[in-house]
Amino acid sequence: MTIRRPTLAATLAVTAALVLTACGSTAAAAPEDAAPATPVQGGDLTFAIANDPISLNPSGTGSGNDTLYVTRQLVDSLLYQNPDTGALDPWLATSYTSNADATEFTFSLRDGVTFSDGTPFTAANVKATFDDIVAAGALSQAVSSFVGYAGTDVVDAHTARVRFSTPNAAFPNSTASVALGIVGDATLKAPYDQRAGGTALVGSGPFTLKSYTKDTATVLTAREDYAWGPAALGNDGRARLDTVTFQIVPEAGVRTGSLTSDQVDVAGGIQPGDVASIEQAGYPLVSRGNPGVTFGISFNLSHPTVADLPVRQAIAAAIDAKTVRDTALNDSFAIATSVLAKNTPGYADQSAAFTYDPARAGKLLDAAGWKAGADGIREKDGAKLQLKLWWITNFGPNQTSLELIQQELKAVGIDLQLQSGPVPDFLEAQKNGDFDLVWGNLSRADGDVLRTTFSKATTRYRIDDPALETLLQQQLATSDPSARGALLAQAQERIASQVYQIPVHELTSILGTRESVHAVTLGADSRLDSLVAAWKND
Repeated sequence: MTIRRPTLAATLAVTAALVLTACGSTAAAAPEDAAPATPVQGGDLTFAIANDPISLNPSGTGSGNDTLYVTRQLVDSLLYQNPDTGALDPWLATSYTSNADATEFTFSLRDGVTFSDGTPFTAANVKATFDDIVAAGALSQAVSSFVGYAGTDVVDAHTARVRFSTPNAAFPNSTASVALGIVGDATLKAPYDQRAGGTALVGSGPFTLKSYTKDTATVLTAREDYAWGPAALGNDGRARLDTVTFQIVPEAGVRTGSLTSDQVDVAGGIQPGDVASIEQAGYPLVSRGNPGVTFGISFNLSHPTVADLPVRQAIAAAIDAKTVRDTALNDSFAIATSVLAKNTPGYADQSAAFTYDPARAGKLLDAAGWKAGADGIREKDGAKLQLKLWWITNFGPNQTSLELIQQELKAVGIDLQLQSGPVPDFLEAQKNGDFDLVWGNLSRADGDVLRTTFSKATTRYRIDDPALETLLQQQLATSDPSARGALLAQAQERIASQVYQIPVHELTSILGTRESVHAVTLGADSRLDSLVAAWKND
């Protein structure tokens, strides 16, 4: 008998409805004090983002959040994770069931859905999309969701069964992501590595691609026949806007100025230092704390210096996370107390493992054989304690945070060399192992983000820790929410005790909008939600 199984990401019941998850997050909301009672149909929205999407292939590798902002409008997912409740709600699937050991998930699909080229959406498209992601392997950002994938069965036109050889309790949550958005056959006919520009993209989303000009703008047009938006968004029909233009504005100050001079309707990536001035000017903000892996430092354990636990412990003791947060950000950004943000299912406080204590840092380095040189930088066997840290330039406060951390590490005799670049360069450095440390985060509203980040099979950090690996795989195989939460807590404790990551601050996504803009919201992963319900009254 097929039964629904509870997971930490989705507590399931033996009914046709999809029910609550254990996501302890809050939804973003924009001020609506002056909003008219009835939404306006029509209009054009200009949305300033920092980075070119690079790739409009949903499961491909782009430039991070800005890519997902765009592709979310072009493709729909099987399920919708409600940011208010954490529930996995219907979208392309009206319901789903799981077998007892979370190795099979059967999705009942919505009838009447079509892709932008007019072809019908069926179970065959689910199978083809998922098979395509698995076949792409490392080229796909979504392949880590398919560990143990045994195939998708087309039971009938409106029923798809996804099978795994090993339990995958996190899979339902994964299907709500942009990366697992369903694409049409026309997309899959194009070679995977030739879909970046979006000309081959055929999705079922509320918008279609009108034009893409690299480093300038991506223009989307509303589909006239769209009629299956998630109920939680308040509009399941045609998008209220006629067009959406994602305009590339790399400089944060220019994005803010473009908003407050009414040159754009929405500005993404609002920096902490600009929040007060935007609010004082009367422009509403939409903000939400990001679940998932917190901003912090991770290590390349294939490099001997940082493979030594006392060195990692010393680096952790030398960093004052509160000072970094207070200097580079503001109190809208929480100080991190674990590798997971507090609103992530399975979060467990590990702050006791990360006490600021530079004196202890010095003692640890002394004991590890690193002695202060003439210039204050420690040395061992003729080599200086010099480490390369890679970071991405897509979040303004990163540089301030890292320059402060650089000073804190120098105070204990560590020479931290900062190497920055756009997302593709960062990913290439990780792939090649050309780093000692990396600075970054990863947003996802499920504790399984620990597995996709730190598992031996998927990590870029060269971690080989059987104890951690066991915990990460056990939580993936565990459907009971309490049991899975306990395993995730143990995994966080292991990551903290071995200092595989030093948590510094949580991320908060902030958008600025004109007063005439309404229903622009952030999803459960704190990235831009579908704009199907967004509207303007000017």
